[in-house]
Amino acid sequence: MDMTSLPVLLAFASLLLGIVAVVIFAYVVVPKRRRRANAAAAEPPAPVAEPTPPPAEEPPTPAPTKRSGKIKQHSLFVIFNQPDVTTDERLTEWLRGKGAHYDALKKVFLIDGQQASNPITVANAFPPGEMPDLLQGETHEPIRGVSLLVKPPLHKRRNQQMHVYVELAKEMNETFSGKMLDADREPASESTYAQIIG
Repeated sequence: MDMTSLPVLLAFASLLLGIVAVVIFAYVVVPKRRRRANAAAAEPPAPVAEPTPPPAEEPPTPAPTKRSGKIKQHSLFVIFNQPDVTTDERLTEWLRGKGAHYDALKKVFLIDGQQASNPITVANAFPPGEMPDLLQGETHEPIRGVSLLVKPPLHKRRNQQMHVYVELAKEMNETFSGKMLDADREPASESTYAQIIG
């Protein structure tokens, strides 16, 4: 056998195997798909039940307060009763006492708490977000309230920062005699704190 006949023989064998594969596909796979499609078409459609109206006497049950899905961050709001210059001075001293540091990029204060990798953020509530650098005496309108934000831990057993977060929020609410609101702008309660701590 010479060297040119081997490639020709291999080409012929692969062509023959390709034809066999097409024949198998045409006679085995295609009819099986057709049988499935025909069987599905032959089944009668399921009867559609008419919706029954709820009884008139019973009010609809309220939606559960627990949020579904993962929470990206917890947020609590402390709204000051009478914001003025003295409120800003007390807030500045409170931030100093907690070892807060100013993030000039985000324009918020960060408190390390138990986990410096997941600090507690103190931001302005009105307008949302940016805080003036109180520690440097930046001029501003009186702050009317603050947002306290923190990301939940990845593992429930590492929730020490959540305890610090709740204690800071409670302390700030007492210090400024404000209104504490949850993420839904409803008054925060012990159940709100228990849900945050987990």
